[in-house]
Amino acid sequence: MHTDHCARKLLPWLDGMLDADEAFFTEHGIPLFSSHMIDLSEESVEYNIQTTAKYLARTAPWKQWLEMEIGITGGEEDGVNNEHVDNNSLYTQPEDIWNVYQTLSPISPYFSIAAGFGNVHGVYQPGNVKLQPDLLVSGKLGQPAGKPLFFVFHGGSGSSVEDFQTPIGHGVVKVNLDTGKAVFSLEIARC
Repeated sequence: MHTDHCARKLLPWLDGMLDADEAFFTEHGIPLFSSHMIDLSEESVEYNIQTTAKYLARTAPWKQWLEMEIGITGGEEDGVNNEHVDNNSLYTQPEDIWNVYQTLSPISPYFSIAAGFGNVHGVYQPGNVKLQPDLLVSGKLGQPAGKPLFFVFHGGSGSSVEDFQTPIGHGVVKVNLDTGKAVFSLEIARC
């Protein structure tokens, strides 16, 4: 079971779920939830990364997965409306992804990054979105030896097979799809 898009105002709710995770882990050896997702993308990059690091440190002993969102994903989801954001803002800066990796990887390997590479929440027609998944591996990022970066592709609806294949080749391990009626996640196994 996974929680999704926990914004700053919902962090006390996440704290309660982590209390339940901890109690369940103490009794059963596994956390109650398989993963949580923190979405502090509306906050400053520094606050986002440091707060996520605090939560990752708490979940690390349980080997529980933590997804975090950084940068802007276009469209609208969960009351966050980025439909009118300038297209140039839909791309997470590689330096921010590198900062996430440098901060979180010493704490635990059980995290993924939902970074913006032109992706948009919601249903859209093919060709309306300009994906640039190469940003995920540009500069310092690459795939660090022995410690790959795990990315999440939010807003995969309307994407072509190639739109999926290229990001998956760059470290995407989960894709979120919106059918207009329900949102689905597809987790890609990594060997």
